[in-house]
Amino acid sequence: MKHWTGISEFVAVAEQQSFTKAAKQLGISVAQVSRNIAELEQQLAIKLLYRTTRSVSLTEEGLLYLQHCRHLVSSLEEANRSLANLKATPRGLIKLTAPVFYGETRIAPLLHNFLKQYPDTELDLQLTNNKLDLVQGGFDLAIRLGPLESSSLIARKLANRTQYVVASPAYLTQFGLPESLPALANHQCLTGTVNQWRFMLQGKVIQFKPQGRIICNSGMALLDAALKGLGLVQLPDYYVSEKLQSGELIAVLNDLRQPDDGVWAVYPQNRHLSAKVRVLVDYLAAELS
Repeated sequence: MKHWTGISEFVAVAEQQSFTKAAKQLGISVAQVSRNIAELEQQLAIKLLYRTTRSVSLTEEGLLYLQHCRHLVSSLEEANRSLANLKATPRGLIKLTAPVFYGETRIAPLLHNFLKQYPDTELDLQLTNNKLDLVQGGFDLAIRLGPLESSSLIARKLANRTQYVVASPAYLTQFGLPESLPALANHQCLTGTVNQWRFMLQGKVIQFKPQGRIICNSGMALLDAALKGLGLVQLPDYYVSEKLQSGELIAVLNDLRQPDDGVWAVYPQNRHLSAKVRVLVDYLAAELS
């Protein structure tokens, strides 16, 4: 660590323009600050500071050196904070956004359990199907579903999401079982905000534009329509899993099902060292997987 000797002291003196103020900031004596900077100058064989009894100023070489040293000190402080956060207990407000249905049924119950486990945390949960700006809105975290758009946010996959095409037994009895993509053209298809259904055929993703009597931006409404025999619908597993198990719905075209996509936690880069975010993301990943 010999090469680091005096760097923190030099940056503090340069920014405070005072040995006394720098010593107070660093929690050491003025003599130690002076000694360490002198050792740094001797090692560099360059004078960094002009000292008088009344003022401190930077030499030309000192000004150039300061630009690099500020980055070094900042990086060291960040590294120290990251180690401290590894040991820290989650505390404080967690501001999070998630899609409405998935947030209500999957995320909110887990967050409530998290709050019970960590009583020093608070929650601001905003459920919306709009993709909010996390930085502008001051969010710590967002839950996103499906393929991610390119962004500067950090993303961690929490779980897989499987899409099913389903219908009620009554509908299939009346209109028959579709056994190919072209056969879907002869069926009532219930559509939502995504007007293309995706399938996998011979290793390629194929898109099909469904047609039907109902268009709705609510997955729950489409689920109800399918249960009442009004048509086929493509919905994620968290809408239909229980209905498939109970036999109220039947999955079709499973051999053409598109590859699973993801459930993601995304957060701004300046949040990734926060203990509350790190622990929460680990908790959600463990529970949702």
